[in-house]
Amino acid sequence: MFLTISTTGDEKTPATDLSFLLHKHPDNAQAFSTSYGTAHVVYPRADAECCTVAMLLEVDTTALVRRGKGKGRGGAPDAALAQYVNDRPYAASSLLAVALSRVFSSAIRGVCNARPERVQQPLPLRVEIPALPARGGPDLVRRLFEPLGWTVAAERVALDGEFPEWGDSRYVGLVLESDRLTLAEALRHLYVLLPVLDDAKHYWVSADEVDKLLRAGEGWLPTHPEQKLITSRYLSRRWSLTRQAMERLELVRLAEADDSEVEDLDNAVQDETGTDETGNGESTTGETATGETAAGSGGTATGEGAAEDRPVPLAVQRRDALVAALKESGAARVLDLGCGQGQLVQALLKDPRFTEIVGVDVSVRALTIASRRLKLDRMGERQASRVRLFQGSLAYTDNRLKGYDAAVLSEVVEHVDLPRLPALEYAVFGSARPRTVLVTTPNVEYNVRWETLPAGHARHGDHRFEWNREEFRTWAGRVAELHGYTVEFIPVGPDDLEVGPPTQMAVFTLNAKDSTKEEKAA
Repeated sequence: MFLTISTTGDEKTPATDLSFLLHKHPDNAQAFSTSYGTAHVVYPRADAECCTVAMLLEVDTTALVRRGKGKGRGGAPDAALAQYVNDRPYAASSLLAVALSRVFSSAIRGVCNARPERVQQPLPLRVEIPALPARGGPDLVRRLFEPLGWTVAAERVALDGEFPEWGDSRYVGLVLESDRLTLAEALRHLYVLLPVLDDAKHYWVSADEVDKLLRAGEGWLPTHPEQKLITSRYLSRRWSLTRQAMERLELVRLAEADDSEVEDLDNAVQDETGTDETGNGESTTGETATGETAAGSGGTATGEGAAEDRPVPLAVQRRDALVAALKESGAARVLDLGCGQGQLVQALLKDPRFTEIVGVDVSVRALTIASRRLKLDRMGERQASRVRLFQGSLAYTDNRLKGYDAAVLSEVVEHVDLPRLPALEYAVFGSARPRTVLVTTPNVEYNVRWETLPAGHARHGDHRFEWNREEFRTWAGRVAELHGYTVEFIPVGPDDLEVGPPTQMAVFTLNAKDSTKEEKAA
């Protein structure tokens, strides 16, 4: 199989800078061993005006067959079908992609000490591949490459020029041109998209392929219009890996939209047994229903009366209050927005009156832990039909959230920066518009009752604010009036005469006339 990369230049910026970027001297013909053969690199032309590098991959068909036998790691799908007679030695595929990564590894990473100023500069590039298997034809080739800034010329190769009535093959002759891309970007595009177009890989696709895809797709894959197809084909249509990759790509997209780091969004949980208060998680203060810390509650951990004396954690009492409010509202289809580790979803699943429960969180880690907690992979079909988990940001409207009876925002709003809170308000109350919305948030006045919480400190390090009772009621009243809801307030935990309850809950109910309009529109 064969590929060439060419660029042009002048005396000031000679085309031969390509050889520095590739770390391959134009005066030498070089050979590199790969797992399935030998990659030869030569320069048909190298001067200031034009420089062309050619890679010829000589495939060892015997090695391909030997490694392709059997199942599991190292399996070669095409070789297993056709043994020694197949197109692998001639058609660009994952074999060529791996060779590109092996031979031009520094160039793909964008490393060049000799010409560091050229690494980030776009080059006038021309890539030619005479035989590229394309399951989807020239149209798919254009859909994959054109959004990345390439001008695409893809012509079908006839099965046999002597017999045109036989029609076209699945191969195309491909020419790509662009003056908007760096060499590293171009090589990463080829590394991912060659096996995608071939729709096959010569080796077993394992979990580390997700990391490879995300590294090579950095900067372009999260926003590519064919992201789902690329991800699925690159990962050999392995559903579990594709889902994992799509979740991570969505997190990258959300981070870019918010101009923030991925780590800042995916910080909902630190570990499965941690005490994070994001979503429906446990509080870091060790809250109990009596208003005391776990360490100073006076309850006994052993003995016959331990169960009676041990205080009920506030997180448990919150869930009980939420479940009771949902039952009273008559809701059957419920959204848990900012579901965290899935404790509330798990509680709702125990009651058959809740026929559909959807957990939404921006954090991939939180959703992974929630899935394990719920044992989704071992859940019976009937029970599994009642629950869904998906990734999403409450900073944006989402059509998937429309049409539900109730939505819960439990310990969520305080994790949102105040300037971004109106976006969450509109996404939930203005766009999704469930008939009932439950919002719980800490009451900052109660913080003086926590013995282990230093004065002036929030209950959790990620809290952007904590409201007192008046501030919460003012916010809830404004939101209700703006979006056509009524609101009432319920204390959660012991209602202290001086400072109020540790958690405050608002129950929003869509006004009857607005609810009727929503039902007619649906």
